[in-house]
Amino acid sequence: MHIGKKSRTFTREIYSQNIMKAKNIFFATLLLPFLPLQAQESRMVKPDDIKPTSSLYVNNRAPLPAQPFLKLAPAAVTPRGWVGEMLTRQKNGLSGQLGEISDWLDKKGNAWLEPGGSHGWEEVPYWLRGYANLAYILNDKALLEETKFWIEGILRSSQPDGFLGPVNENKGRRELWANMLALQILQDYYEWCGDERVLPVLTAYYKWQLAYPDEKFLRDYWENSRGGDNLLSVIWLYNRTGEPFLLELAGKIHRCTANWMQESGLPNWHNVNVAECFREPAEWYLVSGDPKALKATYNDFWLIRRIYGQVPGGMFGSDENCRHGYIDPRQGTETCGFVEQMLSDEILMRQTGDLLWMENLEDVAFNDYPASMTEDLRALRYLTCPNQVQADSNNHSPGVDNGGPFFCMNPFSSRCCQHNHSMGWPYYAENMVLASADGGAALLIYGDCTAKVKVADGQEVVIDEQTQYPFSEDIKLTISGLKKKTTATFPLYLRIPTWTEGAHITVNGKTVDCKVSSGLLCINREWANGDEVKLFFPMRLTKRVWALNKNSISVNYGPLTLSLKISERYEEKDSRKTAIGDSHWQEGADASKWPTYEIYADSPWNYALSGDLENMKVEFKAWPESNYPWSHEGTPISVKARGARVEGWGQDETGLCQILPDADAPRGKVEDITLIPMGAARLRISAFPPLR
Repeated sequence: MHIGKKSRTFTREIYSQNIMKAKNIFFATLLLPFLPLQAQESRMVKPDDIKPTSSLYVNNRAPLPAQPFLKLAPAAVTPRGWVGEMLTRQKNGLSGQLGEISDWLDKKGNAWLEPGGSHGWEEVPYWLRGYANLAYILNDKALLEETKFWIEGILRSSQPDGFLGPVNENKGRRELWANMLALQILQDYYEWCGDERVLPVLTAYYKWQLAYPDEKFLRDYWENSRGGDNLLSVIWLYNRTGEPFLLELAGKIHRCTANWMQESGLPNWHNVNVAECFREPAEWYLVSGDPKALKATYNDFWLIRRIYGQVPGGMFGSDENCRHGYIDPRQGTETCGFVEQMLSDEILMRQTGDLLWMENLEDVAFNDYPASMTEDLRALRYLTCPNQVQADSNNHSPGVDNGGPFFCMNPFSSRCCQHNHSMGWPYYAENMVLASADGGAALLIYGDCTAKVKVADGQEVVIDEQTQYPFSEDIKLTISGLKKKTTATFPLYLRIPTWTEGAHITVNGKTVDCKVSSGLLCINREWANGDEVKLFFPMRLTKRVWALNKNSISVNYGPLTLSLKISERYEEKDSRKTAIGDSHWQEGADASKWPTYEIYADSPWNYALSGDLENMKVEFKAWPESNYPWSHEGTPISVKARGARVEGWGQDETGLCQILPDADAPRGKVEDITLIPMGAARLRISAFPPLR
């Protein structure tokens, strides 16, 4: 297997060629003996082994079960590298500048700013929860001022009866869906600055909810599906105040929310609802203690993927709604669906400590989400598909479940994704370093950053993580910031990915003395300023076969799924003329400053792929100066492979990629092709018909 050139030098210092080939062998028996590390315990652990012995961060209050990992305060993690670049581009792009074009964010007559306001009740909190966290992380003065302006509006919306937010009624019932988003915004704001007004406002609102009649509570479609968001916010407040009525309210919310605990079905098959709401049973488990509830979330996750998720990228083929028989990789996912799935994974990985959620989070973040937007993050498309060979403003229905221009990159389009995408990268960045329930720190997903974490007896430690992951096999951690003492004893938890073989960990140049396999590695020791931890996760090419999709194949390099490199031709269009029907933009918005792009293939794409991994070659080039690896020019990794064009596999009358060809469809001559990371390909074939 071709491993490839290492991007850093320390692996050559600690790894011989023979060790790189070894599998499932104790490193200690292969390396030269080392002196024991001082006061160090290194072992693979299960989440249940992590006991809640620390009060440095707020954990679940009894009788709720404690969770193993805890989110740090907003802005405690400072991302660098490509994640930091994504946040900078987001600030300068659609999310950071949306207020100048979105009619929903027009402050005049806005429902969050004026009683009886006519617009923005849903879109403002969609956008603000990501925008606010972007402001906290970047500590940007202008963004912070705008954030505080809107949060003041939310706080002012609190009424004497406790109700919070715009008053919208449908059939005599209060609509509460958008209010759930505002609750999340206030939580993050409180964790950032501790504003003492937040807890009383939330308490009053939850008392209003408890008193509101069951027959009117959470009865409309969106709020009925998404009551889990409300439930999680109630749990958040209970953990801070301990008010007993909040547990009673939690039971009411679960009782009035759609049933996501069915064994063989879902309440509905809307892609964003599924990505967002499948976690509701796991949240209810925290209150009920019923293991069937936790199991139901896992069942929901796998149910949707067994039927519609036989595709690479971590998601499922639904377009807007899953439809019977529409399972081909040409079916897409809303950009909203990507960021909601990422948020669900982040919540569940902290609650359960299960690698499933950590690796699904990376799968979506690396392979699906980046290609849903232009490189400058100034435009997005409503639907992104694993196999997508044209991104235009045509109507591709009924091939996809949306009638309209849902493939083009339009900054004015889509009142949901246009606003909701903003939370994707800020929340991802905030989860790169976590606290553990026993007074330690945890790295469950990886990225170049620094993080300030309270550990042990309350000391603050700085963890400096240097890496180009997932484009690199190497990660280096440096400990610093200890002030009260010269040392601190605490556990450090590191995720060993399931896709790697022969992982190798050192502390200050000495090999960690344990069998390192996939799972959670705990290094519990006395740490000092300057201590270094180096991780080496060998990446290799692997293949997946999607049996329900005509035995199509996809290829991964470590956590990166690979797609055919298709030459992409961009055509600039007028955003006003290519926006979907429910788009609204401010009067006077400059469409020339915010163009739409259609993308067309300028090279053949209808290839079958040879699944012979031994004849594939991984090639590397220098890290891009732009710090942006999600483009044809910027990606530092490509793979040379072999393929053949499939006769008769083309595009339908709307320009949509046809479904995968049958196994007996004629293949042409075998030729060299290039694969690049799926997230760097706006046009892509990611699930290939097999060559033979």
